[in-house]
Amino acid sequence: MKPSEVRDMSLDQLHEKLTELKREQFNLRVQQATGQLEKTTLRRNVRRDIARVATIIREKEAAGAEA
Repeated sequence: MKPSEVRDMSLDQLHEKLTELKREQFNLRVQQATGQLEKTTLRRNVRRDIARVATIIREKEAAGAEA
């Protein structure tokens, strides 16, 4: 997921995406614990996407509070 794609989303879409990513992170964690996860880089990518979305949510909320 590219930052430009995330910046084009509305706040509601960002919150939905964050929930979806956290659910995916949980599922990947369970898969790794049970030994079913083959591509361990997926967990790192999801973690980074969560951080990216959360950062942009904070930026948009801060910009909205200033205006």
